Amino acid sequence: STISKNSLKASLLQLECHFTWTLLEQDVDLDDLEETIVNQIKFFIESNLTNYNLLSYIRHLKNSNEEALRNLQKAEEVVQKHHPDEIARRSLVTWGNYAWIYYHMKQYEEAQIYVSKVEDICKKLSNAAHCKTRLPEVYAEQGWALLRFGGKNFEKAKNCFENALKDEPDNADFHAGYATALYRLESLACQHGEEASHSSIEALKRAVELNPRDTCLMALLALKFQDLKQVDEGERYIEEAMQKTPDLPYFLRYAAKFYRRKGELCKAVKILKKALELTPNSSFLHHQLGICYRGKVFQWKKTKNSPQDQVENFIQLAIFHFKIMADQKTKFVAAHTDLAVMYALGKRYEEAEKIFQELFHRNNLSRGEKQILYFNYGNFQRFNMKSESKAIKYYIEGLKIEKDSYLRPKCSEAVQSLLRQKFERGLGDATDFATLGLVHTLNGEKQEAIECYEKAIALDCNNEEYQNALFELRLSI
Repeated sequence: STISKNSLKASLLQLECHFTWTLLEQDVDLDDLEETIVNQIKFFIESNLTNYNLLSYIRHLKNSNEEALRNLQKAEEVVQKHHPDEIARRSLVTWGNYAWIYYHMKQYEEAQIYVSKVEDICKKLSNAAHCKTRLPEVYAEQGWALLRFGGKNFEKAKNCFENALKDEPDNADFHAGYATALYRLESLACQHGEEASHSSIEALKRAVELNPRDTCLMALLALKFQDLKQVDEGERYIEEAMQKTPDLPYFLRYAAKFYRRKGELCKAVKILKKALELTPNSSFLHHQLGICYRGKVFQWKKTKNSPQDQVENFIQLAIFHFKIMADQKTKFVAAHTDLAVMYALGKRYEEAEKIFQELFHRNNLSRGEKQILYFNYGNFQRFNMKSESKAIKYYIEGLKIEKDSYLRPKCSEAVQSLLRQKFERGLGDATDFATLGLVHTLNGEKQEAIECYEKAIALDCNNEEYQNALFELRLSI
């Protein structure tokens, strides 16, 4: 090639597009993301420029460069149709993606053509040949892409929207992105067991004010009001949004979540079924239906003299929907543990055990996924297999994973509850006191741990393990 590959690569790295935004394949389920974007292209016409650009990048990651190019052609058509007066300005990301894809296809002359197009536009827009001088819409597009690529990117996404808003403080789309990023960050903090702030509520109010037709934003605001125990205010937004977009599946899933959390499970199921008719391949909706039917099982179990056949029916429905999710999303650990728990509720213990063992044999689980597995298997041993010793073992494995999550304190509480019951029955031995000492140690409660190990040694005075643990604890104070 007459083009120097090295100088071309240096120019490519200066572009602002999906290939330079550190959007990593391992942070996301590509098949899942692809399915979501293909569906959203049908329902969100105004977002199709960013969706086609992102889809081109996903198709490249899946080794379909020809498909990727077709998506970029569609992105260009959207710009010509909706932004005929701003074609160059609106095409910077699209052209950057073109350049990178042609580079990966070893069509270096084609790649250089698009690099030059971008550089020419940048010169005109900012008197700078390289495109590190950012346009607000490019910041925003990066923000939306980062939101798609998993929780570790939410903070960066928020920063992108903040930067976009500096240039255009009243832009509705930028406010929508900023509010969504804040909402997602707060939800993530909750999952990690952190005290959530609620600063997104003001951002969501402003975004809804600027985007009165965006019912997904209205639903997020409703869920935020629900978090703050202002349920009636939240429901007002859900009802208003339902009038505006009764057939938008992405709004309906949020509405269903609102009613599920409110305890109106029948209403939530009805809404989810409607959403499923609109997007029949959505494994997410099946999972949500499973969660609702599981909730109905627990509701009925709390009711005195509840008809057993009704409970059985809800168990089977939950299993049906969880199984669809688990079959479609083999990597999604929570879907498999949810299915195992329902099998156990239906007294199908062998099937539950088989799922748990399959998960234990996976060697690529994250710390968070291991914690979900240990906690649920601990519950299975405790409540279904009636094995307190095995339950304690797995709860402690969950507790050893020092990950801030809502499950870690649950593992701790479960072990302490089982041990307390033993002590109250007068059955506690040296091992039990040492186990409680370990729990206190893992929780950073050193004084309580020392007292437990002293009791353990009083009952088993030659145990070196207990003596070492006590020695280490005393040294560390």
